[in-house]
Amino acid sequence: MSTTTTSADKIVRRRVAVEFLGKGMTMADVALVLGVSLSSVKRWKKAHRQGGDEALLPKPQLGPESKLDASQRERLQELLLAGPLAAGFSTELWTCRRVAEVVRREFGVDYHPDHLGRILHDLGFSPQKPQRRASERNEAAIARWRSHDWPRIKKSAVAGTRCSSFSMNPAFACSR
Repeated sequence: MSTTTTSADKIVRRRVAVEFLGKGMTMADVALVLGVSLSSVKRWKKAHRQGGDEALLPKPQLGPESKLDASQRERLQELLLAGPLAAGFSTELWTCRRVAEVVRREFGVDYHPDHLGRILHDLGFSPQKPQRRASERNEAAIARWRSHDWPRIKKSAVAGTRCSSFSMNPAFACSR
C-alpha cells in the first residue's frame, strides 16, 4: 500500500474534514476518522472559515527561479556537446567545475559546481567515469592473447592434478 498522498487526495481530505465539521463532528473525531493530526484539522477549519474552499487548496512549493532561461540552457547543451576542447580546455573531459566556468564565461552566471550536477541531469547528461587505459595499449595483441594464449593456459591449469591452497581449513582442501 502506497503512503504517497497526491494533491487531489489532500484536497478531498480537507474538504471532507470541513464537511464533517459542518455536520457537527468534533475536531478530535474528524482527526481520528481521517487519520490526521488535530492541529491539521484546526488549521483547515480556520483556513476554510477565512478563505472558503479556495483556502483548502495546497500551496505550490516553489523553489528559487532558475538563473538560466530555456534558451540559455539550450545553448549550454550545445556547448557541452561540442566538447571541452572546443570550450578551450586541454583535455576531453567535462567536470562540474569546468561547466561552472563555461556558464560563468558564456552567461555571466555563477553556479556552485555541485549544483550544476542537477542542471546537467535535467539536460539529459549523466556522470561518466573515464576508463583508464595505457596509451601504449595494443588492442590486436590483447585480442590475440585472449583467443590463443588464454585458452591454452586455462586448459593446462585444469588438466594439472596438483592444487594450491593457502588455507589450513579442511573445507577448502582440494578434492580432485
